[in-house]
Amino acid sequence: MTLAVPSLVSTPTHCPYCGLQCAMNIARDSSAADQAMTATVTGRSFPTNRGGLCQKGWTSAELLRNPNRLTAPLVRRDGELRPASWDTALDIVADGFAAAQAEGGRDAVAIFGGGGLTNEKAYQLGKFARVALGTSNIDYNGRFCMSSAAAAGGKAFGLDRGLPFPVSDLGAARAILILGGNVAETMPPFLGHLATAADAGGLVVADPRRTATVERALAGGGVHLQLSPGTDLPLALGLLHLAVLDGRIDHNFVGARTEGFDDAWLAAAQWWPERTERVTGVPVSALRRTVEILWRAQQSDAGAYILTARGAEQHATGTDTVSAVINLALALGLPGRRGSGYGAITGQGNGQGGREHGQKADQLPGYRKITDPAARVHVAQVWGIDPAELPGPGKSAYELLESIGTPGGPTALMVHGANLAVSAPRAGHVVDRLSALELLVVNDFLLSETAAMADVVLPVLQWAEEEGTMTSLEGRVLRRKAAVPAPEGPRSELEVLAGLARRLGQPAWRFGTDPEAVFEELRLASAGGVADYSGISYARLDEGAALHWPCPATPAGEPEHPGTPRLFLDRFETPSGRARFVAVEHRGPSEGMDAEFPLVATTGRVLAHYQSGAQTRRIDELVRAAGEMFVQVHPDTARRMGLVEGAPAAVVSRRGRTEAIVRCDDSMRLDTVFLPFHFAGSGRANLLTNPALDPTSRMPEFKVCAVKLEAVA
Repeated sequence: MTLAVPSLVSTPTHCPYCGLQCAMNIARDSSAADQAMTATVTGRSFPTNRGGLCQKGWTSAELLRNPNRLTAPLVRRDGELRPASWDTALDIVADGFAAAQAEGGRDAVAIFGGGGLTNEKAYQLGKFARVALGTSNIDYNGRFCMSSAAAAGGKAFGLDRGLPFPVSDLGAARAILILGGNVAETMPPFLGHLATAADAGGLVVADPRRTATVERALAGGGVHLQLSPGTDLPLALGLLHLAVLDGRIDHNFVGARTEGFDDAWLAAAQWWPERTERVTGVPVSALRRTVEILWRAQQSDAGAYILTARGAEQHATGTDTVSAVINLALALGLPGRRGSGYGAITGQGNGQGGREHGQKADQLPGYRKITDPAARVHVAQVWGIDPAELPGPGKSAYELLESIGTPGGPTALMVHGANLAVSAPRAGHVVDRLSALELLVVNDFLLSETAAMADVVLPVLQWAEEEGTMTSLEGRVLRRKAAVPAPEGPRSELEVLAGLARRLGQPAWRFGTDPEAVFEELRLASAGGVADYSGISYARLDEGAALHWPCPATPAGEPEHPGTPRLFLDRFETPSGRARFVAVEHRGPSEGMDAEFPLVATTGRVLAHYQSGAQTRRIDELVRAAGEMFVQVHPDTARRMGLVEGAPAAVVSRRGRTEAIVRCDDSMRLDTVFLPFHFAGSGRANLLTNPALDPTSRMPEFKVCAVKLEAVA
């Protein structure tokens, strides 16, 4: 008897989840009839994760063999989604788009993208919207992620890249302040880079909750700034006030490399320590110790960093908050120095690259402004069109969704890589808006809550079945490689877009389906832009080159550009070359607590789930680890509301009602409750959240809303 010997093939690639983009190997038996069933994941040595993965990464191969995988297009007939051929489905979509635009104009069709798409797909999606459809209505779920940090970074530095330095640089620092980030649960391998600071007592975490990241800080003697939700801005102003008051300003740096300090100081001067404590709830002693920790590390060249994340940014004042934090970092002399700095922690897998190449309503490839005449000329030339054919800037993500069903608003919408029914603010209202569409098209590989509402569902490839590139939170461009064969039926979004473009009358050459060919065009379109990828190629990436943008092409015969792992060492990307202080004032959350809604709710992630849970809720191990939807509350607050541990409760805001299981935690603030946003149905946290928008970034106020708790029988 002859036994079959497995033919193991191992492919290096990267995790499908967060912006850390941990390196992994996927092994499969190439002789198996269904190779996805044999796929296994192992960690791979890489600067960001150093061989480690979180629970989500270790279980990621389970997605490849999910029995509910979509393999054929679905078309709604007689109220039900039924299988259809690709030609039928694409004909319906193209005809629907053409009919919508014939009646309502170009902007009657809208595109909603995702921060998990490869650079190639994000680029092609922006091109498809503006060339094949001619619509200005394109935005993506990264608007709900990095937009405030991007806007503030642009104001201060003239350029936004999540981390303007490699993640590994954090490993040598002895002082790190994180505002609104729980990296121990959202990207666990990141925590290893904080060990030196944590062990030295130099890890400071500003968070309304005592999270796992806070616990790591306290274990080493660090600081927890347990602020009231929505007070990150006055916290930053108060820290700057103390830095000036206690003589902890780097005057040489401020004088030589910045501008605008005096105006920023006038705003911070109003935030004396006692006022800051009264508004934020953080003791003056903790504020003063934070400044001292950062200052001493900077002065001794031991390395000091300040990082922001969604907890500080997802507010209607998110841009001003990040500006205030950057002001503090500039006053201490941190940005633009090797071994110190400011950065924003990117959440989504390609949240960085996804916004650089055209998914955002106001941007063209290379991080170019769509309103810049020179940018329009450059990109139009690459695309083979007249610059006048390019539409202007469109609506931001929530405003786009809100406009559905209104006069002049979109009547057709195509969604890629987003689960709006769960992830959008004021989710119940967004579902109503989606229901008002004449045509909803969703591209996905599983039937998400949003896909279940669609008129047409187009099955697409998963992360390990496709070639492409991603850009990590540190601006490093990475190769994603096909590690398992795709099943029969699903297609790449590049094929979907090409098929639709042909049906809409576009020349075939404008919309290729080969990822490397699309990347080659992306290189040309980005050349000379802020995010210049023109010197990056698949060949260089496959050879193992560590290429951070900007990485411009060099003339023939000259050495290739090495990329730019550390920005701003010589100058900032402003006209003067100096970083800009931006004076900001505290306005507070858009809605306050009152007798009817006496508590403040804030949302976030838990270790076992990711984003809307559309993927992780399909993996049994992660479902068991995360448990049910819950509301975390102080025991005294629970008793006051007539609730007990483990009992069902309703959390009610002015916009909706969410049901959850009570989890009592005596480390919680008495005025605050926490809800994870991964769950669906009646457990959607975003049924409660406030869509009030930041005036600059158009970020919704996810992190603060007034609520009450009620017992559920």
